[in-house]
Amino acid sequence: MARTTSPSKKWTIFGQDPDIILAALANILSWLVVTFFPFLLPHLLPSSPEEEPACNEITSTTQTKCVSIGRPGGMEQLRLVTLKPGFCTIGYNVRHFCPPPYSHALSDDPIFPTDCVILKNEAFSVNYADCTIRWGLYESAKKFVGWPIVPGFDVAGTIEHVGGNDPSGFKVGDRVFGCTLFGAYSTKILVPKIQLRKIPPCITSFSEAAAFPAVSLTALYALHLAGYFPDARTNFRNKSILIHSAAGGVGGFLVQMSKILGLGPIVGVVGSPSKVEEAKALGCDIVIDKSSEDLWEAAEIAGPPNGYGTIMDANGISTLKESYNHLAPSGRLIVFGFHSNLPMGRAILSPIEWIRMAKKAAAMPMFDAMDCTVSNKSILGFNLSFFADEREVLSDMFDQILLWIERGRLFCPNVVQMGMDHVAEAHDLIQSGKSVGKIVLTTSTVS
Repeated sequence: MARTTSPSKKWTIFGQDPDIILAALANILSWLVVTFFPFLLPHLLPSSPEEEPACNEITSTTQTKCVSIGRPGGMEQLRLVTLKPGFCTIGYNVRHFCPPPYSHALSDDPIFPTDCVILKNEAFSVNYADCTIRWGLYESAKKFVGWPIVPGFDVAGTIEHVGGNDPSGFKVGDRVFGCTLFGAYSTKILVPKIQLRKIPPCITSFSEAAAFPAVSLTALYALHLAGYFPDARTNFRNKSILIHSAAGGVGGFLVQMSKILGLGPIVGVVGSPSKVEEAKALGCDIVIDKSSEDLWEAAEIAGPPNGYGTIMDANGISTLKESYNHLAPSGRLIVFGFHSNLPMGRAILSPIEWIRMAKKAAAMPMFDAMDCTVSNKSILGFNLSFFADEREVLSDMFDQILLWIERGRLFCPNVVQMGMDHVAEAHDLIQSGKSVGKIVLTTSTVS
């Protein structure tokens, strides 16, 4: 009889994940140096052997340029570097070819993955997750990539090389968009074909195309967990839905898809008056501005008397407990982020910020399985950056999203466009909590 072994328990330091402690120490060191000893800053910017030396001013326009993060820290870690000839960035789901974040020198290596293409990347989006990657707090980034890392999920550009015989019909020069599991902050990237689709004619720019993939896939998978996709076999009577951050990237697509799938009332929550009209334009039946009215009193008035059928929550500690309390029997709370646990509007994390985050983590609500059962409520959480082995699931959803786009039922959110060399400014904007829609960086301005 074969012996079975239980998964090894991860060791801790005083009950804490050692990776989090190391990230905290690294960020505090960055804060100390930037605040008091800025002349020491170059010593906090580790380079990789795949990079061209900074003193080498003569580089080819065909060489990959990317944003590399060498260690946890603040904006100073967002280094725009040039890779040596033949190298490009990759996601961790191409680890069957080589470990991330950089490929082998492809010009010298005759082996090329038959299931991938090399993409000349014209645009990529910025997500709040990218800030947590930089801080060293993003679990999948720590687990599957480590340091250095090139962040980013969304890509849009033209195909430069196609691996193997391609039954999907991709060819050199095709305009495509899609996702990678890290590595998107780059001018050239190796991407699995299954994660790309041809850009339909109704999408007029690479910037617009790059605004779609990760947030729309997150929204559709959240609705799948809620029981509303791929079909209507689970026909809940209570179709009400409350969506936090309804004017944001994921929230905007949740609103649009909820309308497509026949849910209602669609109640959107925003954090400032400037976002109310955007949420209404996306399709919210009712918009709650929590900066000017009591969120949960307004939610009780807007929704059914017995609670919401579904609540979408990426806020974390600020709303999670009350989101659960405002579910109807058979209601589903879908969790896909913890933004309020993390600092907003802070370019660099001081020791005080880490103390605040620790307090918030300690105060996170705990949910009892028996209470979930007797109250007939469900809590489901997910993170698509762990879906490297579930590519077919996301591929099917990408097909549905593309169909909705082509039929004019799913529209691009508001896009704030910047050049790739403004990456620190983009991170600052998304950390501020004041952005509406998607922030997209273009690579064409990088020399």
